Amino acid sequence: MCEIIAIANQKGGVGKTTTAVNLSSALALLGKNILIIDADPQANATISFGINKKSFEKDLYHSLIGIANIEEIIIDTNVENLQLIPSSISLVGFEKEFYDTVDDREFLLKNVLKSIKKKYDFIIIDTPPTLGPISLNSLVAADSIIIPIQCEYFALDGLSQLLNTVKIIRQKLNKKLKIKGFLPTMFSSTTNLSKQVYDEIANNFSSHLFEYKNEFMIIPRNVKLSEAPSFGEPICIYDNNSKGAKAYSQLASCIINN
Repeated sequence: MCEIIAIANQKGGVGKTTTAVNLSSALALLGKNILIIDADPQANATISFGINKKSFEKDLYHSLIGIANIEEIIIDTNVENLQLIPSSISLVGFEKEFYDTVDDREFLLKNVLKSIKKKYDFIIIDTPPTLGPISLNSLVAADSIIIPIQCEYFALDGLSQLLNTVKIIRQKLNKKLKIKGFLPTMFSSTTNLSKQVYDEIANNFSSHLFEYKNEFMIIPRNVKLSEAPSFGEPICIYDNNSKGAKAYSQLASCIINN
């Protein structure tokens, strides 16, 4: 059965796209059929696979507004077993031009995914850094949510707002939505701040942290992870021996075995 996982946090720069791209790739390398949905108008997930935004005519926006079948917009990536629904700046129009004019507007993404869910083991949604209509659609469509938390100052700022949003969605729109886990990202073992923030996360949310071989999962601050998107490759292709690649491979194992 397909599981739809939204990667979400309204704070920018916490590693949402990095997690969506590299978790999807790691799951695909483990033999799972994966679809990643770029639901961010900035289209960073699309770019991270080396896909030129001029190479496709239709994207998520066109499917959400009903002028393209969902199967028309799915494209292959440079990772075996991994396909992508791309995005572009046109997705901004979903919020400004279309969203207020339709009924059941929170269920648009969920409804367009119904016909393709059976083709995949996991569908990963990269959400924008806001709690607007696109993120709301993503959370309504999802079975679970992974929340990346950067190990930096103000890391937990705004988290209560996101958790409250999840609570409201559970009550009114998607009763099955669950928090799959918090994911500490950009952790640096050489800085006291990273250690302090990580300790705060572990002390307050240990039940929501991923575990690999009896240790809580973290995503380290890693130069290779930062470089990979500029080469249009996920970390598993760019440098599969890097600490970042190994961390996302471990996270993928956690997801599969959870």
